[in-house]
Amino acid sequence: MAVTTSGKPTYLGLLNAVSLAETRAHCYLTEWAKVTADPNVRDVLLTVAAREGEHGMSFAKRINELGFELRPNPDDKTDRALEIVRSDRSDLEKMEALGLDKLDTGDDPDVFDGFFRDHTIDIRTGELLGRYIAEERDSGRLLRGCYERLCEAGNGRKGENKAEAKAARTMAKQIGALDTKVDALCRAVEELRQIVCAQSMPANS
Repeated sequence: MAVTTSGKPTYLGLLNAVSLAETRAHCYLTEWAKVTADPNVRDVLLTVAAREGEHGMSFAKRINELGFELRPNPDDKTDRALEIVRSDRSDLEKMEALGLDKLDTGDDPDVFDGFFRDHTIDIRTGELLGRYIAEERDSGRLLRGCYERLCEAGNGRKGENKAEAKAARTMAKQIGALDTKVDALCRAVEELRQIVCAQSMPANS
């Protein structure tokens, strides 16, 4: 396990960022599940929310096992996500507003491809990251399937016919690759910021 000059694992910031993001996702997905009238959407949301909550706690626990503490950071995205899921938007509109329809990249690269570039990750952390990545990709597929079913049903799209829904999906696919690259870049920048912040994190006495 490689450490920084301050004695911290080089991947501590990544663990911290994942824990915070997963805990926040659990929060707004659970709230959404409470208000949706669609039982199929509710089932998907509760499945994914359970995974997110477990990930948040597991990564916080691993940080503690390594001798450090989870470090919160300022967050305004959760409040915005809660505002969206509690609104009177349709489930389809909520999914698009949160970008959950674009998480599944299929066989194309995604943000998780770079997680193991740090070859010093210890075995226990590697096991945790591996399961997390597999579950996140499966969750992306579940959400994509849910989104496509909503599109087929024309759920919540007033006055939109099937042809318009198909055209909207085609357009979404055309810009999906670009959106994925932008999202991956943004997450990479955030992970780098977390790593930099982690380097100034005081170790527990």
